[in-house]
Amino acid sequence: MEIIEVDTRVRQQVRMFLDLPFRLYCHIPQWVPPFASDARRMLDRRRHPFFQHSDAAFYLALEGRRAVGRLAVLDNRNYNVFNHTATAFFYLFECENDAHISNALFDAAFSWARARGLSQIEGSRGFTALDGLGLLIKGFEHRPALGIPYNLPYYPTLVEAAGFQGIGDVLSGYLSGHTPFPERIHRLAELVQKRRGLQVARCRTRRDLRALVPRLRELYNTSIQNTIGNVPVTEDEVQIIVAQILAFADPRLIKVVMKGDELVGYLFAYPDVSAALQRCKGRLFPVGWTDLLLELKRTKWVNINGAGIVEKHRGLGGTALLFSEMCKSIIESGFEHADVVQIGADNEDMQRELRDLGIDFYKAHRMYRRPL
Repeated sequence: MEIIEVDTRVRQQVRMFLDLPFRLYCHIPQWVPPFASDARRMLDRRRHPFFQHSDAAFYLALEGRRAVGRLAVLDNRNYNVFNHTATAFFYLFECENDAHISNALFDAAFSWARARGLSQIEGSRGFTALDGLGLLIKGFEHRPALGIPYNLPYYPTLVEAAGFQGIGDVLSGYLSGHTPFPERIHRLAELVQKRRGLQVARCRTRRDLRALVPRLRELYNTSIQNTIGNVPVTEDEVQIIVAQILAFADPRLIKVVMKGDELVGYLFAYPDVSAALQRCKGRLFPVGWTDLLLELKRTKWVNINGAGIVEKHRGLGGTALLFSEMCKSIIESGFEHADVVQIGADNEDMQRELRDLGIDFYKAHRMYRRPL
């Protein structure tokens, strides 16, 4: 067994890196492949905006000509500047159930990170704000929401064998579209809109969504001020994120909270098209697009994947307004199931409020850290 660093200019090595999960998960009906174009872009230093400000390395474990493991290690300089830290991330970890293989992959990642003066490594964490966090530790029997990690049950054991310790969990919850929603939340939301002068606007077309992009970037970067563990998105990064969203979004489910002409909050929800991605194996060309468009119309699942409000409006009923709009997004569009993804387990107030709405936290992902 040998570990090689992938030369991202060599097509065969890139293909081996990208193809490994299809073999490991070939008998796992829950696994959802990524969009093939998005997966390839992560290894393209000319096309992915991450490489304009940061760096990454990609490793393959080979037995002869057969890939048996892979790993990416990231040096996100923007994250480290924003958070005053020297942290590497690991991402895209896939491996056979053999600690010898996984330890060798992580050792290569550790050496790469140390050479760049980084003092600790965390993961699993990716390139953009849309990349889901952590390793799945609960809910293996359920299909993941689009873009949220799914891994084999033995992965946490391999990661812990490499010296990592859990540092926190993120939870995803299920909400039935038939669950009665407390009317008091709607009443409070209406009261907040009147008293605080807030309004909810939604996009009607993809053109409307594109027009909002610069302001959404400013809103997101403002909403994470004075927070730990986040990173502002660059203009080019937000274009990549929006391109991903536009591939499967229903613009009517993208809502923004406004005070006059100022954007002060947002709620992102997307029809879940995971079933189409499973059928086309993530490849939209030549016929995958047709299946994706059909799935957009017939899916009964929606992913609630992003909500925020600027700090000065938190605690003033803004959260109730977001909850009310979340309910409307589910009911008005005829969805029967909702996946509310990746709420920090340390956010006990948010969890309690969501449980009061009938949400069952049925999946959990764990973040890991190791000193270098």
